[in-house]
Amino acid sequence: MDAGVPAQPRRREMAATVSGAGRCRLSKVGTGRRPPPARVRVAVRLRPFVDETAGASDPPCVRGMDSCSLEIANWRNHQETLKYQFDAFYGERSSQQDIYAGSVQPILRHLLEGQNASVLAYGPTGAGKTHTMLGSPEQPGVIPRALMDLLQLTREESAEGRPWALSVTMSYLEIYQEKVLDLLDPASGDLVIREDCRGNILIPGLTQKPITSFADFERHFLPASRNRTVGATRLNQRSSRSHAVLLVKVDQRERLAPFRQREGKLYLIDLAGSEDNRRTGNKGLRLKESGAINTSLFVLGKVVDALNQGLPRVPYRDSKLTRLLQDSLGGSAHSILIANIAPERRFYLDTVSALNFAARSKEVINRPFTNESLQLHVLAPVKLSQKELGPSEAKRARGPEEEEIGDSEPTAPLASVSQKLSPLQKLSNMDPAMLERLLNLDRLLGSQGSQGTPLLSTPRRERMVLMKTVEEKDLEIERLKMKQKELEAKVLAQKAEDPKKENRAPTILRPLARRTVTVAKPLKKAVVMPLQLIQEQAASPSAEIHILKKRGRKRKLESLEASEPEEKSEDCWELQVSPELLAQGRQKILDLLNKGTARDLRSLQRIGQKKAQLIVGWRELHGPFGQVEDLERVEGISGKQMESFLKANILGLAAGQPCGPTS
Repeated sequence: MDAGVPAQPRRREMAATVSGAGRCRLSKVGTGRRPPPARVRVAVRLRPFVDETAGASDPPCVRGMDSCSLEIANWRNHQETLKYQFDAFYGERSSQQDIYAGSVQPILRHLLEGQNASVLAYGPTGAGKTHTMLGSPEQPGVIPRALMDLLQLTREESAEGRPWALSVTMSYLEIYQEKVLDLLDPASGDLVIREDCRGNILIPGLTQKPITSFADFERHFLPASRNRTVGATRLNQRSSRSHAVLLVKVDQRERLAPFRQREGKLYLIDLAGSEDNRRTGNKGLRLKESGAINTSLFVLGKVVDALNQGLPRVPYRDSKLTRLLQDSLGGSAHSILIANIAPERRFYLDTVSALNFAARSKEVINRPFTNESLQLHVLAPVKLSQKELGPSEAKRARGPEEEEIGDSEPTAPLASVSQKLSPLQKLSNMDPAMLERLLNLDRLLGSQGSQGTPLLSTPRRERMVLMKTVEEKDLEIERLKMKQKELEAKVLAQKAEDPKKENRAPTILRPLARRTVTVAKPLKKAVVMPLQLIQEQAASPSAEIHILKKRGRKRKLESLEASEPEEKSEDCWELQVSPELLAQGRQKILDLLNKGTARDLRSLQRIGQKKAQLIVGWRELHGPFGQVEDLERVEGISGKQMESFLKANILGLAAGQPCGPTS
């Protein structure tokens, strides 16, 4: 049975392709075509036996068939084997040079094209991942060999006379217990992983060291490697307790027009191996470290499965490792996965797990593209001749010293102007229509003075937007001027119709007419008195009746357009009561309080059954009331209730209402 080449349906393959494209949010500069897909390439390396005597007595559980395939015993049925097909297979006799030349070296050329690349070493603990990436002084690994060749390529491409100038920088970090630590600057602490608007993964605050030779690389890399966290377990005396990532950035700048700019990144990643704590014997801190390592590798497997199944959400953010590898798996990088396995039978389950992960990873689709942009060069200022500028522009462009000298100097020819206009292209070879447009733009720049916007140094799209904005502003100004003239003509016509208003102060023009705002009229109030009281007061000629008095008052109307406020008379009603009438009402209330029963007291307003009983009880204990205000002494009657009681009862009792004792 063939486990390395699963027969997946065609729709799943198409879904994986679409999913890989959807996660690539960068766009290739200068073209509208979709970048071509690039599958993650997978190579498997089988390390030799650590103890050669054990290898002679115990046969290996993995056997290579050719340079691309291998087979392993099936643990469910010992009569069968599981076959895996990969891009490359390196047996126990393969050297470091074979692995580097066969899988890693071909992707370095993509960095000079402005594309990204990544190399990942995956496998269980003790399988030889760090040896594959770093190696030894006698057998250098992938990292030193790749840096040596990359620096040699950059020196050749940036030599004198070549169109590109290249520079190389390096950064080195580790992910230890879900913390991103800078190995070049260990005191920086935990760093954060960000993503810019174009989808690039960034780490703000990460140290970048420029390197020009392999000696510069060793001067920075060797001390930083000693800062990486390692520990001893039963299976490995120097086991990596963190994921290490070496980031090499290649910046390219074009020396000639159109001055393009490219950036390529190389990720060299040494992953920590998955661990079985029953065999490693981890305790305490080592157990916590292995838990963080296994969790991040588990999330890595979930990411690969989500990419293969074409799921709408890929859990990149569930782990710092997968967040950093977002560009390598399903992103825009040329990715190489080197799966390291061990031949011993005690590593059988770890080997099968690593091979299954490698088989799933080779189905992941990336879409690399060139990360290219244009440099914004500021053009040199242009000095046009007086004939081309015109009289007004020439007078403004000349300084005070030039005005004294006058126009004695001859005008500069068009060829001299073209030499200073732009360093990008000679104007003598340009289209006449394009040359005329450039000259018109420069005249506009000169008319704006020293504070004007440098139109010639802006990109074409921004320049067109700026010109459109200026035209819209000019049209708006013209429209406002026309409206102002219409308003002035209307005012003059009104003055001609009414000559009496000529001596008045000039009316302030307002763009919008507003309505007159007036204050709301207060409601008229009146107190209706009993007819009996009115008749008695009318019969006695000596009595002075002041019940309701009508008077007029003036109220100002506020107007926003009138210069002076208008006055308007308004009728209102005012209540006036004679003192004798008030005294008569208070006396009747006092008599009722001293002589009335509870039923009589309930005839008063604001007095209920409870308050009437309280008043009668207080009168029996303390004697009669001396004045009406003594009612406040009764428990349960407050000052506010007393005030409302007087207002409600005095006028009614004084008017002769039947509020006295009843039979």
